[in-house]
Amino acid sequence: MSDKPSVLFVCVHNAGRSQMAAGWLTHLAADKIEVRSAGSAPAETINPVAVEAMAEVGVDITAEKPKVLTTEAVQDSDVVITMGCGDACPFFPGKRYEDWKLEDPAGQGIEAVRPIRDEIRTRIEKLISELLPA
Repeated sequence: MSDKPSVLFVCVHNAGRSQMAAGWLTHLAADKIEVRSAGSAPAETINPVAVEAMAEVGVDITAEKPKVLTTEAVQDSDVVITMGCGDACPFFPGKRYEDWKLEDPAGQGIEAVRPIRDEIRTRIEKLISELLPA
């Protein structure tokens, strides 16, 4: 692990959960953790409801774009977090892998996306406490 830990969030479309997680981690860890996100089959754009849900809590993810998952992104990350999609993620020994079972916000309204956003925040806070011991 380099001086700055790095985390990669992966979901199929890289349009909702992984983008919200990356937004939270960037927001809450400032520049102490390197943040990446990607998808095995990236969507054209980020889910507008995910953008709206994050905007409600002061986190702007409008500049982000879904990105394709690469072997290099996995190799370059200390922690790889997949999001309940059983994704075809390359495996490298010695990396920390976690699978966060989260409901997919795709096609859902803001009322359904808020609890997903809040659950992601809780998990991100725990992750930060593990990666950046006080």
